Order: sequence, then structure tokens, then C-alpha cells
Amino acid sequence: MEVRAIAKNTGISPSKVRLYVDMVRGKKVDEALAVLKFAPSPIARVVAKVVKSATANAENTFQMDPADLRVVRIFADEAPRLKRYRPRARGRASPILKRSSHITVVVAEMEA
Repeated sequence: MEVRAIAKNTGISPSKVRLYVDMVRGKKVDEALAVLKFAPSPIARVVAKVVKSATANAENTFQMDPADLRVVRIFADEAPRLKRYRPRARGRASPILKRSSHITVVVAEMEA
């Protein structure tokens, strides 16, 4: 049984989130949260929040033991971008793309 949680439209670029997502892929949930707790970035807090949400979904909805859960899949996809323009010299304009991401975490019980 796989249980998932999704954080949508986080105001963080997907390329920055993927650095922290790659650190916890395949780890046990306890170990993943410990790694993210000591990562020196606010991005790690957002990823940890989604991992905790997936764990809570598994525990409350399907009565799974949180100690037996493993992060099976975790990925950060691109969300819609905010498009802005910056005035430049000689009446020109340059685009500014403010990127955001969707973070998906899938946890499952380990086989004994």
C-alpha cells in the first residue's frame, strides 16, 4: 500500500528543491526527517513538512506503523510560473520568471 502527500505551488524553484529531495529518496521516514532537520535551508523545512504529511496520512487513514515506512518516491515538478517584466535601457523590457514547484512524496511499508 502506497500513501502520498502533495505540496502544491511552493514558491521555490524546482531545481533548488531537487537538491533536498534527492537527499531523502529511498530512506526510512525517521532517517529522512533527521537528515532534513539538520540541513541548513528553509527548503528542507518545506520538504520535511510534506514527508510528515505523507506519514500522518499513512498512520491515520491506513493504520500503518510510522517506524516501518520508507520514502519510496519523491519528486519536485514544475508549477506555473509568475511572469514579470523589468524595464531596461532604451525602452526595452526583460522577462523575469518566478518559478514554483509541486512536491510529491510517496511512502510505503517496508517488507519484513
